[in-house]
Amino acid sequence: MSNEKWSLNTLVERLSEAKVLCIGDLMLDKFVYGEVNRISPEAPIPILKTKSDKLLLGGAGNVANNLSCLGVETHFISVIGKDQTGKTIAKLIKKIPNIIANLITDEKRPTTFKTRFIANGQQMMRVDSETTLNIDNTIESNIIELTRSALDHCGALVLADYGKGVLTRFLLKKIITIAKSKKIPVIIDPQGFDYSAYSGADLITPNLKELSEATTKPTDNDEEISSAAISLISKYKINSVLATRSSDGMSLINKKCFTTFAAEAREVFDVSGAGDTVVATLSACLAANIKLDHGVKLANIAAGIVVAKLGTAVVYTNDLISNFNNGSVKSIDEKLYTIHSITDQIKTWRSKGLKIGFTNGCFDILHPGHLSTITKAKSLCDKLIVALNSDSSVKSLKGDNRPVQSEVTRSKILISLEHVDGVIIFNEKNPNNILKLIKPEIFVKGADYSIKNIPETKIINSYGGKIILADIKDGFSTTNTIVKINKNNS
Repeated sequence: MSNEKWSLNTLVERLSEAKVLCIGDLMLDKFVYGEVNRISPEAPIPILKTKSDKLLLGGAGNVANNLSCLGVETHFISVIGKDQTGKTIAKLIKKIPNIIANLITDEKRPTTFKTRFIANGQQMMRVDSETTLNIDNTIESNIIELTRSALDHCGALVLADYGKGVLTRFLLKKIITIAKSKKIPVIIDPQGFDYSAYSGADLITPNLKELSEATTKPTDNDEEISSAAISLISKYKINSVLATRSSDGMSLINKKCFTTFAAEAREVFDVSGAGDTVVATLSACLAANIKLDHGVKLANIAAGIVVAKLGTAVVYTNDLISNFNNGSVKSIDEKLYTIHSITDQIKTWRSKGLKIGFTNGCFDILHPGHLSTITKAKSLCDKLIVALNSDSSVKSLKGDNRPVQSEVTRSKILISLEHVDGVIIFNEKNPNNILKLIKPEIFVKGADYSIKNIPETKIINSYGGKIILADIKDGFSTTNTIVKINKNNS
């Protein structure tokens, strides 16, 4: 980019042009949630009464997931064991859009599986099942060939090293050399004390503890952090170091600059996976030819967002744009969701005890009848999702002359309403597929329907949701309004 004032919105839009190759240690994260009300009579330990659990991709899988959620075409290479954990990971990856995955099965090693037990928002214990033995030469050769092929289509390479044996020293040196020969930037989330295997990387992202351990230097202030980073840069021919500094933000260091980016002020809900979000955002930016300092700015915002989410979370482009607006102006993108992003948002809302409401319709020409239904729905819940029929869906329901207004215009109008917390556009005649995923506690429809003839009734009843029929204002109808407009114009 040139030196003119840059627009974050423009940069975020450019992320969809990026193509990134991600390689690293893959794991499955299980989060078990519950509450503790008493101590065990058998030993002085708390008893966790479980309420729910969820499975998420961890390690390099979370980096790849973050890339996908930023709209990046992601090529992913990793290793799994021949076990149920590996099978579960393969199924989860298939559900991620924009990803081309090559999962190599190693029959001699178990897939890494980490289980976290959480009570009242606090992690009580973590149980790991894994091996850290290096992959064998055959698998190394396989990854090298896959890397060589994938880099012909990618603009950046991100290596997520968790020290579980996938990124061996030999493999690291080999694939960094391949990337450099193709002039592809290499971003590394490092592990361990010896960074010599990362020689030639464009950017590494250690936290202060990792930076201190890798250099045997203190990192208690800016001068010490700069000295430690420069020693790595000089010793291993690394272009830049991004030192993540927890509540103090992050500092970008190279031979030309030392720039600190203050931490974004957000509620800290869960720090799991924040480092994955940083390297994913940075690699996406570099692949989209966004300047490094601008990329760090975006990564810093993304890190601030992800710690306000529950579990090993991800950041979406609408999250970034929303944060950039600092809440002063509601962004159109802030409330417009996809199937992928709405499920993540619903989990966060529910983790905070919020009740989800839902209504749907064409909303072609918004009138008081629509507003009455939306107002009623919002009064019954904490967060209201409005599912909007797409243009093609409206045509199939109402005929070729409808809709009068495009789905873009209709969604903008709905998003501008104070009572609407989210809008999602669907192509089918009814929103059953969305309902199956998010399972709102409250479903609201106009009283011109009866519960028996509502297409969504079976789905709502299947999970125990509640259907509410909202009183409608007489005399208001989109169809009648269109007839009246046509009559006046004839």
